Amino acid sequence: MTGKKLLLTRFILCVFLTLCIAVDASGAAEEQKSHDKELYKQIELFSDAVTLIQSDYVEEVEPKKLVYGALEGMLSSLDGYSQFMDPDSFREMQIDTKGEFGGLGIEIAVKDGVLTVIAPLDGTPAAKAGLKSGDRIVKIDGEATREINLMDAVKKLRGKPGTKIDIVIFREEEEKLLDFTIVRSIIKIKSTKAAELLEEDIGYIKLVEFQENTSRELEEKLAKLKKLEMKGLILDLRNNPGGLLDVSQSVSEKFLPEGETIVSLKSRIPDQNKVFRSRGKQKFLDFPLVILVNGGSASASEIVAGAIRDNQRGIIVGTKTFGKGSVQTVIPLKDGSAVRITTADYFTPAGHSIKEKGILPDVEIKLEERQASTSEKKEDIFEKIGKKDLTEKKNGVIYDNQLQTAVDVLRGILVYKRSE
Repeated sequence: MTGKKLLLTRFILCVFLTLCIAVDASGAAEEQKSHDKELYKQIELFSDAVTLIQSDYVEEVEPKKLVYGALEGMLSSLDGYSQFMDPDSFREMQIDTKGEFGGLGIEIAVKDGVLTVIAPLDGTPAAKAGLKSGDRIVKIDGEATREINLMDAVKKLRGKPGTKIDIVIFREEEEKLLDFTIVRSIIKIKSTKAAELLEEDIGYIKLVEFQENTSRELEEKLAKLKKLEMKGLILDLRNNPGGLLDVSQSVSEKFLPEGETIVSLKSRIPDQNKVFRSRGKQKFLDFPLVILVNGGSASASEIVAGAIRDNQRGIIVGTKTFGKGSVQTVIPLKDGSAVRITTADYFTPAGHSIKEKGILPDVEIKLEERQASTSEKKEDIFEKIGKKDLTEKKNGVIYDNQLQTAVDVLRGILVYKRSE
């Protein structure tokens, strides 16, 4: 073995040992030490593999390629959300949270070992093509996605705007494979859509994602509707795949009295457990509230729905949410890359886990996708909202029975309050 190769192997081994020592020095429990000893033994296998590749592989391999490959495999083996991001991917992720990026407009995860659509974002190529929450992506441009990691999937799905991509999905509810050809485009996402009054005094706001500017935009929309004498609000979180944790807190606390629990985070390390509560900011408490959710409502959307339900602030209408009940922390590395790791699970104020279970609505109703009849084409609901965001269909306005149910629930609450 050459001195250069031996030095590389020793360096990698030292890095791993240093990480292990840091974990032990951080106050981990005594039983963790035996785990660390076992880890030292396993690291030797990694060191041996690196040495063999450096000495015997048919071509010379750059050290960075070896380390990046190891990190990608290690992170993807943990769960469907942890991942390693090279510098380019990390920069793309930072752009995503600001609301503009290139691609198809879908949030994805590896669920049960299969690449799965969390939600297509409204108005994007994926949504217009007909992709749905829960679709299993089995092929991308003719290549099977079996055992694909999340980062590789993202790279395959993204590309130059205007280029086409072929996707094969399995839709369980239809028990068949479906082919899609989608044209990539620049995805510009406004976190809030449609702030309107329905039936004179019922407000409607749709949140598309939880981005850096979502809380400010929502407050502006709420203030606008209050000036129009809104008596009740429908907050539509359908197909909202989530986003930033602190933004879910800011959104929730607008509708909750100060001091109410919004979400609890439970980590393996007790010192990192946290409880997020509503702070003393601008409040909107003087009207009844209905939250619309479906299988594409995930992460931050589930936090908001759980906080509103468990604090008895509003009614949840729709279908069971996605069930992404974990928190990912992004940690930058020295070379501009980053690791995204699951650091905690979150629980609703009543202590219910959302992980793999989702939020069950108070009023469960499946969306009916059918053309609206003449009597159902109400100018103030389906013509105003349906054409814009909810139901961009070629054959005209589609009757949104979930939205209508939310309106009926609010109308009933308002009638009851007047009778008190």
